[in-house]
Amino acid sequence: MADDLGHRATRHAVVIGGSLAGLLAARVLAEHAEKVTVVERDRYPEGPVARPGVPQGRHLHVLIAGGQQALDELLPGFMKELGELGAPKVGVPEDMVQWQNGKWYLRNSATAHFYTGPRPQLEWLVRQRVLADPRIELVEGHETVGLTGDSSRVRGVRLRERGAGGEKETRVLEADLVVDASGRSTKAADWLAGIGAEAPHEETLDTGLAYATRVYRAPEEDPHSDARGYYIVPNPEQVYGGVVLPLGDGRHLVTLSGLRGDEPPTEEGAFEEYAKRLPHPVVSDWLSRAEPESPVYGFRKTANIRRRYDRPGRRPAGFLATGDALCAFNPIYGQGMAVAALSAVALRRALADPKRTPTTRLVQRALFDASKQAWDISAGADKKMPGATGDAVRPGPMDKAVGWYLGRVTERAPGDPAVGAPFRAALTLTAPLSVLFSPAVAKAVLFGPVAETPDEPPLHRGAQGLSGGSGSDRS
Repeated sequence: MADDLGHRATRHAVVIGGSLAGLLAARVLAEHAEKVTVVERDRYPEGPVARPGVPQGRHLHVLIAGGQQALDELLPGFMKELGELGAPKVGVPEDMVQWQNGKWYLRNSATAHFYTGPRPQLEWLVRQRVLADPRIELVEGHETVGLTGDSSRVRGVRLRERGAGGEKETRVLEADLVVDASGRSTKAADWLAGIGAEAPHEETLDTGLAYATRVYRAPEEDPHSDARGYYIVPNPEQVYGGVVLPLGDGRHLVTLSGLRGDEPPTEEGAFEEYAKRLPHPVVSDWLSRAEPESPVYGFRKTANIRRRYDRPGRRPAGFLATGDALCAFNPIYGQGMAVAALSAVALRRALADPKRTPTTRLVQRALFDASKQAWDISAGADKKMPGATGDAVRPGPMDKAVGWYLGRVTERAPGDPAVGAPFRAALTLTAPLSVLFSPAVAKAVLFGPVAETPDEPPLHRGAQGLSGGSGSDRS
């Protein structure tokens, strides 16, 4: 069979992994294959509740604008349905009290919005929509233990049922196309080696960042602030982070972060004490008025990992990687769900491209490109953090000049809407990074003054507290 992933060649596609990236890939593949089978290690819960296969599911997830647009393209009306389920919509900078690089952001009119509802709620809605397609079948409670075929072409997957008991027999599920969406802990390197193929090179960048999360209920009426959320952004000089965002129904997720050797604790009293390390007590003050509603959950696997399937190698036709199995980001930047959706859009466009035969290499390149901007943002910021390790830490030839320019961008974004709006568009993946180098932005960045920003956190809209200062660093 020729290496053609279009509808003429693909009768059966198998997707390994039934989280967001896998479900959305299955949605696209159903437009081309006669049948799509999603293989999921877990057994899905009945409703929108956390499951073991999403270890970060109890932590903060935001759906940024690029992901919203992609989901509505893939599943028309999705964002309306998500809003009807009660997922809060937060506008920035208007709804947020944000500190970054020693400055408080002016709470001007919002130029970007993100959704902050629970991750299980969003995944459940995607699952309901995708699995309603009769062309998509689900195999739950099974793990993939290998591929079939050889180094020239994948012919299927070997599965084993999960559960207690002795060694279970494996069975083969034949396929014309296999998509690995099994997440950052994918075993694809072993699967490929098992059929005589070559694993891709892995690029890594690990700051050692760790975070801990707890659910709180805030007072129904808070005279102290009308903000919907708070965000203390870490940087190389100030490595502690804190974020408070609404889940809906009066509940909020609070996440605190620190670096290797000084991780936030998971003991209840120690968690709130750790918040006092932030450069301003605004988060700690909020915690003192809120009521805890959950234990504290920790998370440590935050390395950036990119698998270079786009580079030449002895790899088979009919095998693709997407989602975190291709490119996993430090979750603190909130990009993962958006990139999963944007990758599915890229898959759709590559398979339907009338000008090119959708070969494995071309489609994999499109998936790589869909994740590149998010990687540049996440890895670009993380390589500056103290103690960062991995081969992606090495600076590139343009890093010094670009870093100097972006430093001026982040210096001006808090107080200058002409810089802040395109900065948010790039961060939310609705505009390319090149927007930051457009003539209007470059003029403001290179020659414009640094606008005044509040000396204290602007807890109320309109009360910006401008006094010519450059922000508070008090501890």
